[in-house]
Amino acid sequence: MALVPMRILLDHAAENGYGVAAFNVNNMEQIQAIMMAAKETESPVIVQASRGARSYSDDNYLRHLMIAAAELNPNLPIAMHQDHGNSVATCMSAIEMGFTSVMMDGSLEEDGKTPASWDYNVSVTKEVVKAAHAKGVTVEAELGCLGGIEDGHGAGLSGEEAMAHLTDPEEAGRFVEETGCDALAVAIGTSHGAYKFTKKPTGQVLRMDVIREIHKMMPNCHIVMHGSSSVPEELLAIINEYGGKMPETYGVPVEDIQEGIKHGVRKINVDTDNRLAITGAIRKAFIEDPAEFDPRYYLKPARVAMAEVCKARMVAFGQAGHAGGVVTKSLDDLKKFYAMGA
Repeated sequence: MALVPMRILLDHAAENGYGVAAFNVNNMEQIQAIMMAAKETESPVIVQASRGARSYSDDNYLRHLMIAAAELNPNLPIAMHQDHGNSVATCMSAIEMGFTSVMMDGSLEEDGKTPASWDYNVSVTKEVVKAAHAKGVTVEAELGCLGGIEDGHGAGLSGEEAMAHLTDPEEAGRFVEETGCDALAVAIGTSHGAYKFTKKPTGQVLRMDVIREIHKMMPNCHIVMHGSSSVPEELLAIINEYGGKMPETYGVPVEDIQEGIKHGVRKINVDTDNRLAITGAIRKAFIEDPAEFDPRYYLKPARVAMAEVCKARMVAFGQAGHAGGVVTKSLDDLKKFYAMGA
């Protein structure tokens, strides 16, 4: 099966009331881990790469690894997504390299750090939507600003500062109408990275009420949650047991994400949890056999550890078992779909 547009995965998720985890990748082992989990759980798959990942791995390596993943798993619908595109040029380069979905994050200016104006966000998003839809490619946008920084992208807002940049539900409805984006990442109090909350989040910190209102205002556009790793205590404990120095921190509770899925969240970004799993497994391998120098010795358990996290999220978000139900469509099919809508 060839790589598919992300829109068809999110549409199927909406029709069947589940969410789809979107996992960030940088290398072969991470892609393999995701596919191991997806194959075992029979899940549709969103694999995404940030600008940092594209620079680290090189687009051609990522593209061919993703093609290999699709060829080796012909029964799984797989979308390849550009995460946090900072400019029209970034998104267009991703499309040229075979990405079937792109994110134009116009909530920040091109430097990826400065909160942008409404007019700027609408303008660049509309431009990407027009170009991407002409090729059948899905477009995710963002409105509001999250806390933290990921791969150098983010305003670096503290938790309190981020609360002042939450997505306004009425603005969300107007933004989708003006831009025509397929999915919208919203700010509801989450943050990028491992250090999201110093105490377990409550309804006053993680604004699920905002999610419910946003869904009412844009029922035909899919809601995306960024910064949604749960930062499990057991993964932090493994890292620290084997020489790490991770301070106490809390992520987004899985049960809160599940509540969000009930109210329109369809794509949930997960990166930090996988990084923690990989790091813990590698640290453990180094300590248990300091004389070992074969990279396969520590990358195999790292791959398995990440696969376990992916599998747990696929089950928790409800996507497990749905791979076979997705009616796959090509980019050409989506080109016709968008043309009809225009």
